[in-house]
Amino acid sequence: MENNLSKQINFLRQRSNKQLALHMRQLAAPKLLKEAIDYSILGSGKRVRPILIYLVVRALGAEIKHADKPAAAIELIHNYSLIHDDLPAMDDDDMRRGKLSCHKKFNEPIAILAGDAIQALAFEVLAEANELSLSTRISLIRELASAIGASGMIGGQLLDLSYEKKKIQLAQLEYMHSLKTGALITASARMGGLVAGADAATLSLLTNFGSALGLIFQIQDDILDCTGNEDQLGKPKGSDEKKGKATYVTILGLQEADRRLQEQCARASDLAADLGPDGRILQELTYFIATRKH
Repeated sequence: MENNLSKQINFLRQRSNKQLALHMRQLAAPKLLKEAIDYSILGSGKRVRPILIYLVVRALGAEIKHADKPAAAIELIHNYSLIHDDLPAMDDDDMRRGKLSCHKKFNEPIAILAGDAIQALAFEVLAEANELSLSTRISLIRELASAIGASGMIGGQLLDLSYEKKKIQLAQLEYMHSLKTGALITASARMGGLVAGADAATLSLLTNFGSALGLIFQIQDDILDCTGNEDQLGKPKGSDEKKGKATYVTILGLQEADRRLQEQCARASDLAADLGPDGRILQELTYFIATRKH
């Protein structure tokens, strides 16, 4: 089972990488800007969000080729967010995926512009997904825009910054991460459903599944920040705590954080099971994300 999932993940990661490389080759931009964009996109990312889109499409019985552009778009958005998150005015991180952050490799203005350009490119890619119907493309654009806006990822980043070096409650932490991390992961699940033509009930199930998976991803991130291997993480261990960021581990302790991780795993697994036998692959993905080492 695990071996089969690993093969699928590797296949879908390579497919995602090929799609991103294709869009990078087609992108016309001033040389220095193009270099910064290529540097940030063509790295060694986990590609969790595009993989999730592909697996949802497959679980719902649709052809994964129809997910190529939505999968590329959501990974572009994710990478734009990482460039901006790393900036001195945000999280001020010098390393990303084991190499210099974009603003350290180039400079801060170039990093800002690279992030802006990548965000714009994501919506261009979605708009030109001509293998999908116009109504589906509009729904995908609306879904992605909503997930990354003021009531989604950007709103969550604002809360993350405002909570630094402050004592906050668990409910505040959960709400912040439901926006900063969870909104884009939930959008990935829902976008897979939209590509596959899912009905309202299935989209609702995918929303709940994505929400649980987002929590799983973030709690494991917080656990790894405390216990992980720096070579695998690609950044210094304990960086969140050093910056005074509240995490599931700092608020709950390691043991309780792990208990809540298992609780969300059970929830996500039950939701995936409601999709029937084809939901098994999403159950396996849940376990994969919960036990990842970076």
